[in-house]
Amino acid sequence: MSTVTALPTMADEYVIHLRATNNKHGRPYQEKTVRTYAEAVRTLGQWMSRQRLNDFRLDTDTLNKFFRDYYATHDRGGTNSVQRNLRTFFLWLEEEYDHPNPYRDRKLQRYSAPTGARPKTLTPEFVRNLLKATGNGHPRVREFEKVRDHAIIRALTEGLRAEELLSLRVSDLHLSQGLLQVVPLKDARAAGEGRIIPLQPKTVIALTRYLRAREGHKLSDSDWLWLGTRNRGHMKYSGLYRMVNRRAQEAGHASVSPHQFRHTFANDLLSAGVAEGDVMTVAGWKSRSMVDRYAADMATSRAVKAVKRMGDRY
Repeated sequence: MSTVTALPTMADEYVIHLRATNNKHGRPYQEKTVRTYAEAVRTLGQWMSRQRLNDFRLDTDTLNKFFRDYYATHDRGGTNSVQRNLRTFFLWLEEEYDHPNPYRDRKLQRYSAPTGARPKTLTPEFVRNLLKATGNGHPRVREFEKVRDHAIIRALTEGLRAEELLSLRVSDLHLSQGLLQVVPLKDARAAGEGRIIPLQPKTVIALTRYLRAREGHKLSDSDWLWLGTRNRGHMKYSGLYRMVNRRAQEAGHASVSPHQFRHTFANDLLSAGVAEGDVMTVAGWKSRSMVDRYAADMATSRAVKAVKRMGDRY
C-alpha cells in the first residue's frame, strides 16, 4: 500500500467486502448503497491523481484538502454526502490495512447536512432553456450527445430519481404505449416488480429519436439505455451531474441537481390538480409525508392560484 496506484485495487476489494457483509442494522448492503460508497472512493482517487500524490498518505490534512476542493464545486449537502459515504471506507481500511482513520481525528473538518432547507423547485423558464440548450427536440438535430442529453432531461421531468433513470434498460421502454417501467431500487428489485411512468408526448418523441441515434453507438448492443459519448459505456451519476450542469451553464443559469427535477415534477402535478394519491403512485412514494416535503417549496404559490381561480365567492 505504498503508492496511490493501490487505491483502485483496494476499491475493488472494498466493494467485495460490502457485498459480503451486513450494515449496522444487520442487513445486506443495498446495491445502490454499494455503488454510492464505491463512487465516493473513485472520486477521492481521481482527486489524488490530479494532485499527483505519489504516496498513499490519506492523513487528516490531505482529506481536509480533498473536502475543501470538493466543496468549491459542490454545495454543502453534496460535500456532507461524500464525507459520510467515505466513513465506511476508512473504517474498512483501518481494520484491513491498519491505516490510521482520519475520522477519529478531531482536526477533520466536518461538513454538516443542510437543515430546515426546503427543496428548490425549478422554474418553467429554467427547464425550457435547458431543453433549448440540447436542441429543443428539433428533428434536424442528430448529434448523439445533444439527442441523448435532450432525452435525459425530458426523462428527468417525468419524476424519476437519478438512480432510477441511470438504471433504465432499453427493455424498460414501452414507447408505443407512451410508458416506461421503473424497477424499484430496493424492496421489489429481486421480484422484478416496478411502477409505470406515463410519459409526456414530447418525452416519447425524444426517447424515440435517442434510440435511433443510439444505433450508431459502438456499444449499442448493451442493455443499458444511457450510453456515454466517444463510445463509452453506461452513464454514471457523475456523468449525469456534469451533463445537467454543463447544459444549465450553456443556458445561462446557475448549477442544478438532477434531483431538483423530481421536486419540480411533484409541484407540476399538484398544480395541475392531480390527486395526491396519484402523485404518490407515479412517484413511488409510500408515505404522504414525502408529498409534503417535495411540494413544500411552492405550496404557497399553488394555494394562492387555487383561491384566485375561484373568483368571487359571494
